[in-house]
Amino acid sequence: MKVSETKTLHLPILVEQDEDNFYIVSCPVFKGCHSYGKTIDEALVNIKEVIDMCIEEEKEQASEINRFVGFREMQVPVKTAAV
Repeated sequence: MKVSETKTLHLPILVEQDEDNFYIVSCPVFKGCHSYGKTIDEALVNIKEVIDMCIEEEKEQASEINRFVGFREMQVPVKTAAV
């Protein structure tokens, strides 16, 4: 009898809020791994489903998962209209 192991991945999730107050969530470890929800909890449930699909796809392609390095903040000057 084969015993299967369970591995726990600790994945970064980026959470943003759009102009309609929906929460947009992304997992930068996987290309195209995005979802959304009316609440943060709903968005997190939805991104978990997308992550599960991405993991299955990665298994089929037998490639390595991107390695998360971190987030950085960048300052960008923006000219405003003169009043």
